[in-house]
Amino acid sequence: MESRPWLQSYPPGVPHDIDPSAYASLTQLLEESFREHAQRPFSVCMDRWMRYGTLDAHSRALGAWLQARGLEPGARVAIMMPNVPQFAVAMAAVLRASCVCVNVNPLYTARELEHQLKDSGASAIIILENFCHTLQEVIADTPVRHVVLTGIGDLLGGWYGRWITFAVRHVARLVPAFRLPLTEGRTVTPLPQALREGARQTLRPVEQSRDSVAFLQYTGGTTGLAKGAVLTHGNVVAAILQAQAWFTPALARVGETHRINSIAALPLYHIFALTLLLLGVRWGAHLTLIPNPRDIGKFVEVLKKRPFHILPAVNTLFNALLQHPQFRSVDFSPLCVSQAGGMAASEGTARLWQQVTGSVMVEGWGMSETCAIGTNNRLDSTVFSGTIGLPLPGIDIAIKDDAGRSLALGEAGEICIRGPNVTAGYYRQPQENAKAFTADGYLRTGDIGIMDAHGFTRIVDRKKDMILVSGFNVYPNELENVVSTCPGVVECAAVGLPDEKQGEAIKIYVVKNDPTLTEEEVAHHCRENLTGYKVPKYIEFRDELPKTNVGKILRRELRTSR
Repeated sequence: MESRPWLQSYPPGVPHDIDPSAYASLTQLLEESFREHAQRPFSVCMDRWMRYGTLDAHSRALGAWLQARGLEPGARVAIMMPNVPQFAVAMAAVLRASCVCVNVNPLYTARELEHQLKDSGASAIIILENFCHTLQEVIADTPVRHVVLTGIGDLLGGWYGRWITFAVRHVARLVPAFRLPLTEGRTVTPLPQALREGARQTLRPVEQSRDSVAFLQYTGGTTGLAKGAVLTHGNVVAAILQAQAWFTPALARVGETHRINSIAALPLYHIFALTLLLLGVRWGAHLTLIPNPRDIGKFVEVLKKRPFHILPAVNTLFNALLQHPQFRSVDFSPLCVSQAGGMAASEGTARLWQQVTGSVMVEGWGMSETCAIGTNNRLDSTVFSGTIGLPLPGIDIAIKDDAGRSLALGEAGEICIRGPNVTAGYYRQPQENAKAFTADGYLRTGDIGIMDAHGFTRIVDRKKDMILVSGFNVYPNELENVVSTCPGVVECAAVGLPDEKQGEAIKIYVVKNDPTLTEEEVAHHCRENLTGYKVPKYIEFRDELPKTNVGKILRRELRTSR
């Protein structure tokens, strides 16, 4: 493979590299931004604004409170909440106390929560009360000794915040009853109390380096128990600077970067949204927080209220917005970046998105292990490319075979990545770490891809999802991309089922918005666009497809649900 062929395809204004040593730690970057942008808005949630100065004061107080509880540098603190202002306060507080953030999916089952708390060794958790009934089930069997409890309206201000909390508890009844045991020295403290107590204390600065651990970012866990990717301060700073280098030129028409409004609908505990949050802090920009993006009607109403410039989403969320009847009444003229990630974007969705919004859906690719974005398409693209784009500044991509040998351009192999943003390994997983890296230091991603002569990579599929039909490799992403362009199809998923004759037979699950669409019409579309062995043997219509909370379709569940 030619050395870094992608650099010839970089857009104007994007540097070939970044300086990951620009900051000694992520904490230094955060505190610099808090000082510089103190009077500027950081977030808006339910029409209530928070300034950077408030984020600074609250996170300083909460960090001091954590230190006063005896949490030593490196202690793990879990954060379990949706997109509310408390998330950023908690994250910054944990980092400023020189502890490690462990982001937790609020919709975890008790079994999943117990695994993550025990595996990470979390000694404290900052949690929205809506999810405390789950914590109650497992806390006695975890290392957690300190619980900081927050209500939905705690940081929304005065009577309005108290009313929101009351409505969520007693009108919508979204807070199931719970009782957290106070045995063995465990403490349970409401967030407002922790902030008051912490404000009377002093946050002790603790020296951190780029090698200090900032996050244990757990993988999706869709194929087994989740693993914690160790992300250092240096990893995260590099990822922020890489994203800044890539995104800033595309937002030139907004003017100064602090004017940027980024929509935070994807869950902030997920690495994709988390990195974009931190990029916003670096810019001094503000976030529009969407606590419940599944309520598409309310989401659309928020989009109508003020100009927005960046809309990150997974393919399923783009789809859901397009299906809402009021979405077309939104003013899309300020929109600079429609950023797709987290799962493969489909050509059918991308085509309709551009038609409705005038904005090109730009697909990127990354993992928890790479601090989100590893590659991205050019933001000045005029059409959806169908590739995952180019490596960001300072990142190397190699296409390798099973023996770790780099393949020639145009050959399919495993996408492998290295760079200052890439994890050094998984927490307490020496066997996994031994398998995860090649001899020359690349992380094996499990994705099969092909890089062309211009440095653009196209994912063919995940290794584990490949379907073997009569000795031929069939990649579900390719099938789903074709089926998504069939008129009347909203979304779809392809899986392989055991077949005595072929080894595996292809089955497509389809969600449709045209009630007259038939299986034969879908099959005809496939026969028109796919070679014979790739045409599905089975087609089944469903009202919805199983997904993770981030919106990824769970092919494994479809394989076992037939």
